[in-house]
Amino acid sequence: MALPVLIAPSILSADMKRLPEEIKSIEPFADWLQIDVMDGRFVPNTAFPLTQVQTIRTTLPLDIHLMVEQPAEYAREFLSLHPRNITFHAEAVRKTDDRRALLQAIRKGGATDTVGHVRRVTAGIAINPPTPLSDIADVLGEVDLLLVMSVNPGFGGQAFIPSVLEKVIEARRKHPALMIQMDGGIDASTAPLCIRAGANNLVSGNFIFRAADRAKAIASLRSSV
Repeated sequence: MALPVLIAPSILSADMKRLPEEIKSIEPFADWLQIDVMDGRFVPNTAFPLTQVQTIRTTLPLDIHLMVEQPAEYAREFLSLHPRNITFHAEAVRKTDDRRALLQAIRKGGATDTVGHVRRVTAGIAINPPTPLSDIADVLGEVDLLLVMSVNPGFGGQAFIPSVLEKVIEARRKHPALMIQMDGGIDASTAPLCIRAGANNLVSGNFIFRAADRAKAIASLRSSV
Protein backbone atom coordinates (compact mmCIF):
# COMPACT_ATOMS: atom_id res chain seq x y z
CA MET A 1 0.00 0.00 0.00
CA ALA A 2 1.47 3.34 -1.09
CA LEU A 3 2.06 5.92 1.61
CA PRO A 4 0.39 9.34 1.13
CA VAL A 5 2.79 11.97 -0.18
CA LEU A 6 3.11 15.27 1.69
CA ILE A 7 4.32 18.45 -0.01
CA ALA A 8 6.34 21.02 1.94
CA PRO A 9 7.10 24.21 -0.02
CA SER A 10 10.37 25.82 1.04
CA ILE A 11 10.12 29.57 1.56
CA LEU A 12 13.82 29.88 0.76
CA SER A 13 12.67 30.31 -2.85
CA ALA A 14 9.80 32.70 -2.10
CA ASP A 15 9.85 36.44 -2.78
CA MET A 16 10.88 37.80 0.62
CA LYS A 17 9.40 41.21 -0.16
CA ARG A 18 6.00 39.58 -0.55
CA LEU A 19 6.35 36.71 1.90
CA PRO A 20 2.84 36.87 3.44
CA GLU A 21 1.27 36.81 -0.03
CA GLU A 22 3.64 34.07 -1.16
CA ILE A 23 2.66 31.87 1.78
CA LYS A 24 -1.07 32.48 1.28
CA SER A 25 -0.75 31.44 -2.36
CA ILE A 26 0.27 27.91 -1.40
CA GLU A 27 -1.60 27.40 1.89
CA PRO A 28 -4.70 25.72 0.41
CA PHE A 29 -2.65 23.17 -1.51
CA ALA A 30 0.42 22.30 0.60
CA ASP A 31 0.76 20.12 3.70
CA TRP A 32 3.70 21.67 5.55
CA LEU A 33 5.71 24.87 5.23
CA GLN A 34 9.46 24.31 5.37
CA ILE A 35 11.71 26.86 7.04
CA ASP A 36 15.43 26.50 6.30
CA VAL A 37 17.49 27.82 9.22
CA MET A 38 21.14 28.45 8.28
CA ASP A 39 23.93 29.82 10.44
CA GLY A 40 26.57 30.63 7.79
CA ARG A 41 28.91 28.05 9.31
CA PHE A 42 27.40 24.62 8.76
CA VAL A 43 26.43 25.87 5.30
CA PRO A 44 27.82 28.95 3.46
CA ASN A 45 24.60 30.92 3.75
CA THR A 46 22.37 32.48 6.40
CA ALA A 47 18.59 32.41 6.55
CA PHE A 48 15.55 32.68 8.75
CA PRO A 49 16.55 33.57 12.31
CA LEU A 50 13.93 33.03 14.98
CA THR A 51 12.94 36.70 15.02
CA GLN A 52 12.00 36.54 11.34
CA VAL A 53 10.14 33.24 11.59
CA GLN A 54 8.15 34.60 14.54
CA THR A 55 6.53 37.10 12.15
CA ILE A 56 5.21 34.39 9.82
CA ARG A 57 1.46 33.82 9.94
CA THR A 58 0.23 30.62 8.33
CA THR A 59 -2.28 27.84 8.76
CA LEU A 60 0.31 25.31 7.62
CA PRO A 61 2.35 23.25 10.11
CA LEU A 62 5.95 24.44 10.26
CA ASP A 63 8.78 22.10 9.31
CA ILE A 64 12.01 23.51 10.73
CA HIS A 65 15.16 22.32 8.95
CA LEU A 66 18.22 23.20 11.05
CA MET A 67 21.33 23.55 8.88
CA VAL A 68 23.45 24.76 11.79
CA GLU A 69 26.49 23.72 13.80
CA GLN A 70 24.74 23.86 17.18
CA PRO A 71 21.28 22.40 16.51
CA ALA A 72 20.42 21.81 20.18
CA GLU A 73 20.53 25.55 20.87
CA TYR A 74 18.43 26.38 17.82
CA ALA A 75 15.94 23.61 18.55
CA ARG A 76 15.25 25.07 21.99
CA GLU A 77 14.49 28.43 20.41
CA PHE A 78 12.31 27.17 17.59
CA LEU A 79 10.27 24.90 19.84
CA SER A 80 8.65 28.11 21.11
CA LEU A 81 6.86 28.32 17.74
CA HIS A 82 5.20 24.90 18.25
CA PRO A 83 6.29 23.53 14.87
CA ARG A 84 5.15 20.23 13.43
CA ASN A 85 8.68 18.92 12.96
CA ILE A 86 12.29 19.87 13.66
CA THR A 87 15.10 18.19 11.73
CA PHE A 88 18.82 18.44 12.51
CA HIS A 89 21.81 17.19 10.52
CA ALA A 90 23.68 14.03 11.39
CA GLU A 91 26.88 15.74 10.26
CA ALA A 92 26.42 18.35 13.01
CA VAL A 93 25.73 15.83 15.79
CA ARG A 94 28.11 12.90 15.60
CA LYS A 95 27.76 11.09 18.94
CA THR A 96 24.94 8.62 19.42
CA ASP A 97 24.12 9.86 22.93
CA ASP A 98 23.93 13.46 21.69
CA ARG A 99 21.66 12.47 18.81
CA ARG A 100 19.32 10.61 21.13
CA ALA A 101 19.29 13.46 23.63
CA LEU A 102 18.37 15.97 20.93
CA LEU A 103 15.64 13.73 19.49
CA GLN A 104 14.17 13.41 22.97
CA ALA A 105 14.46 17.14 23.68
CA ILE A 106 12.62 18.03 20.48
CA ARG A 107 9.76 15.65 21.23
CA LYS A 108 9.56 16.64 24.91
CA GLY A 109 9.70 20.34 24.08
CA GLY A 110 6.63 20.04 21.93
CA ALA A 111 4.47 18.40 24.56
CA THR A 112 2.26 21.43 25.29
CA ASP A 113 1.77 24.96 24.01
CA THR A 114 1.28 28.13 26.05
CA VAL A 115 -2.38 27.39 26.78
CA GLY A 116 -1.88 23.75 27.63
CA HIS A 117 -2.90 22.14 24.36
CA VAL A 118 -0.94 19.05 23.40
CA ARG A 119 1.04 19.61 20.21
CA ARG A 120 3.35 16.76 19.36
CA VAL A 121 6.55 17.79 17.62
CA THR A 122 8.28 15.13 15.58
CA ALA A 123 12.05 14.87 15.42
CA GLY A 124 13.97 14.23 12.23
CA ILE A 125 17.55 13.64 11.18
CA ALA A 126 19.04 14.76 7.85
CA ILE A 127 21.94 13.43 5.83
CA ASN A 128 23.83 15.25 3.07
CA PRO A 129 24.49 13.61 -0.32
CA PRO A 130 27.96 12.28 0.61
CA THR A 131 26.78 10.82 3.94
CA PRO A 132 25.94 7.08 3.81
CA LEU A 133 22.85 5.73 5.48
CA SER A 134 25.10 3.63 7.70
CA ASP A 135 26.24 6.84 9.40
CA ILE A 136 22.87 7.08 11.16
CA ALA A 137 22.29 3.37 11.78
CA ASP A 138 22.53 4.13 15.50
CA VAL A 139 19.31 6.19 15.53
CA LEU A 140 17.50 5.50 12.26
CA GLY A 141 15.04 3.19 13.99
CA GLU A 142 14.26 5.93 16.54
CA VAL A 143 13.62 9.00 14.39
CA ASP A 144 10.20 10.22 13.24
CA LEU A 145 11.55 11.52 9.94
CA LEU A 146 14.57 10.92 7.74
CA LEU A 147 15.54 13.77 5.42
CA VAL A 148 17.71 12.66 2.51
CA MET A 149 19.22 15.75 0.91
CA SER A 150 19.29 15.51 -2.88
CA VAL A 151 21.54 18.58 -3.22
CA ASN A 152 24.36 19.90 -1.08
CA PRO A 153 22.58 22.18 1.40
CA GLY A 154 22.85 25.95 1.56
CA PHE A 155 21.29 27.35 -1.60
CA GLY A 156 18.12 26.80 -3.59
CA GLY A 157 17.95 26.06 -7.29
CA GLN A 158 20.57 23.31 -7.41
CA ALA A 159 20.42 20.23 -9.64
CA PHE A 160 19.05 16.97 -8.23
CA ILE A 161 21.66 14.29 -7.37
CA PRO A 162 20.16 10.94 -8.50
CA SER A 163 22.63 8.73 -6.62
CA VAL A 164 20.98 9.60 -3.27
CA LEU A 165 17.92 7.59 -4.31
CA GLU A 166 19.73 4.40 -3.32
CA LYS A 167 19.68 5.60 0.29
CA VAL A 168 15.94 6.20 0.10
CA ILE A 169 15.36 2.70 -1.31
CA GLU A 170 17.44 1.15 1.47
CA ALA A 171 15.78 3.20 4.22
CA ARG A 172 12.30 2.34 2.97
CA ARG A 173 13.18 -1.36 2.79
CA LYS A 174 14.44 -1.35 6.38
CA HIS A 175 11.73 0.95 7.78
CA PRO A 176 8.45 0.57 5.85
CA ALA A 177 6.48 3.07 7.95
CA LEU A 178 9.14 5.80 8.26
CA MET A 179 8.46 9.33 7.01
CA ILE A 180 11.17 9.86 4.38
CA GLN A 181 11.60 13.39 3.15
CA MET A 182 13.65 14.56 0.18
CA ASP A 183 14.86 18.10 -0.39
CA GLY A 184 16.75 19.60 -3.32
CA GLY A 185 15.96 19.84 -7.01
CA ILE A 186 12.44 18.47 -6.57
CA ASP A 187 10.24 19.15 -9.60
CA ALA A 188 7.79 17.35 -11.88
CA SER A 189 10.57 15.25 -13.41
CA THR A 190 12.41 14.26 -10.22
CA ALA A 191 9.41 13.81 -7.91
CA PRO A 192 8.37 10.48 -9.53
CA LEU A 193 11.88 9.14 -8.96
CA CYS A 194 11.70 10.10 -5.29
CA ILE A 195 8.27 8.60 -4.76
CA ARG A 196 9.13 5.36 -6.52
CA ALA A 197 12.25 5.07 -4.36
CA GLY A 198 10.12 5.37 -1.23
CA ALA A 199 9.97 9.07 -0.30
CA ASN A 200 6.64 10.28 1.06
CA ASN A 201 7.44 13.90 1.91
CA LEU A 202 8.81 16.22 -0.77
CA VAL A 203 10.30 19.66 -0.21
CA SER A 204 10.22 21.95 -3.23
CA GLY A 205 11.13 25.59 -3.57
CA ASN A 206 11.87 26.99 -7.00
CA PHE A 207 9.49 24.66 -8.82
CA ILE A 208 6.55 25.82 -6.69
CA PHE A 209 7.31 29.50 -6.13
CA ARG A 210 8.27 30.15 -9.74
CA ALA A 211 5.14 28.47 -11.09
CA ALA A 212 2.36 30.60 -12.53
CA ASP A 213 -0.18 28.07 -11.22
CA ARG A 214 1.05 26.94 -7.81
CA ALA A 215 -1.92 24.69 -7.14
CA LYS A 216 -1.14 22.79 -10.34
CA ALA A 217 2.57 22.64 -9.51
CA ILE A 218 1.93 21.15 -6.07
CA ALA A 219 -0.62 18.69 -7.44
CA SER A 220 1.88 17.53 -10.06
CA LEU A 221 4.39 16.67 -7.32
CA ARG A 222 1.91 14.83 -5.17
CA SER A 223 0.55 12.64 -7.93
CA SER A 224 3.65 12.18 -10.09
CA VAL A 225 4.01 8.41 -9.94
